[in-house]
Amino acid sequence: MNISIVTVGKLKEKYLKQGIEEYLKRLGSYAKVEVIEVPDEKAPEELSDTEMVQVKQKEGERILAKIGLDTYVIALAINGKLKSSEELADTLDKLATYGKSKIAFVIGGSLGLSDEVLKRSDEHLSFSKMTFPHQLMRLILVEQIYRAYRINRGEPYHK
Repeated sequence: MNISIVTVGKLKEKYLKQGIEEYLKRLGSYAKVEVIEVPDEKAPEELSDTEMVQVKQKEGERILAKIGLDTYVIALAINGKLKSSEELADTLDKLATYGKSKIAFVIGGSLGLSDEVLKRSDEHLSFSKMTFPHQLMRLILVEQIYRAYRINRGEPYHK
């Protein structure tokens, strides 16, 4: 399985990079996982609603340019479906079973995802009703993908 994590912005924090690298290394024996960063749109701190939409659209265009037509897309969205780790594992297992070998998880920028990205997505996934920094979300996501593979293989992992 080929999994892409398409995300807005560059990761600067060393501790997050180290954690992500560790989980990507562990995932290497299960799947090919790559992180694709697209540039965030520079914007002032205070934005009008119209300007927010424009920023999300520009970031959305960059995201969509990195996703193939044959890719199953899971957008991380606060209003998405909440799943347990076991349910995420089941989703990945079913996608593999039914021939979906290309999956992209999409993490938006600080303003979220554009309507175009949400429409292109096959599924909207929420990790919590809480808001997390999108940089931290990368680490949480790769850990959960790793956990899903361990669950699907019946291998032990911390509960």
